[in-house]
Amino acid sequence: MPEMHKPGSPGGEFIPEVKHTVAVSSGKGGVGKSTVAVNLALALKQRGHEVGLVDVDIYGPDVPLMMGARGRPGMFENRIIPVEAHGIKIMSIGLLVAEREALVWRGPMIHSAVQQFLRDVLWGPLDYLVFDMPPGTGDAQLSLSQVIPLGGVVMVTTPQDVALLDVRKALAMFRKLNVPILGIVENMSYFVAPDTGARYAIFGEGGGEKVAGEFDVPLLARIPLEMDTRKGGDEGVPIAVGQPDSAQAKAFRGLAEGVVERLDSLSALKLPTIG
Repeated sequence: MPEMHKPGSPGGEFIPEVKHTVAVSSGKGGVGKSTVAVNLALALKQRGHEVGLVDVDIYGPDVPLMMGARGRPGMFENRIIPVEAHGIKIMSIGLLVAEREALVWRGPMIHSAVQQFLRDVLWGPLDYLVFDMPPGTGDAQLSLSQVIPLGGVVMVTTPQDVALLDVRKALAMFRKLNVPILGIVENMSYFVAPDTGARYAIFGEGGGEKVAGEFDVPLLARIPLEMDTRKGGDEGVPIAVGQPDSAQAKAFRGLAEGVVERLDSLSALKLPTIG
């Protein structure tokens, strides 16, 4: 049996200067989880918060490319200095290994890497530390939940049935680990034709709302499908900063607002009562 998540200070013993920790996860690959993670981090930064971003997707560390992060992390007094891009402090295994190097790691090695990202990195004071999780329900999710008390998890899905099937399994896993579920993000929710303005539900519709209702959590955002979102990630300028007036950027700012509100409400529930 995996060790259960122990509620407590969101920062845990390794990163005491971090106020809130947020995991962005998904039941399967290809739903835009990393896109949501980087744009959520940037949207939180745009709200005036100090933000860090940890790429825990060990087997597919895409955050450095998507954030335009260059160079290797520095060292200071045997501590790792995270790379910064767009005002976000970033740590990723992708910054430490060759671009085409394949990592064939089992659970204990993943656990050790996650511990080092938390314990040995000079994060400094942060309002939010966002974790880009690997997809699915494997060792990395279990390891992270054992190492650090997460403030909550944002689950990313698309409206199509196959994605919903997998996201239900991931939601059930985090429930078993006692990790609070902040809500659902329905990515690639719809496409708006630029010439006519007509809206098309390419991957179906209502899936995110349906699964949110099943687990009694909010649907935090519906992110439109847009080529510029992909282009911005490929070029290292995510759409939240590259096109701040776009519908996608506005949706990510709405997501950030929802995450802040959910974390604040969960924190309020943990406050001791008087009398």
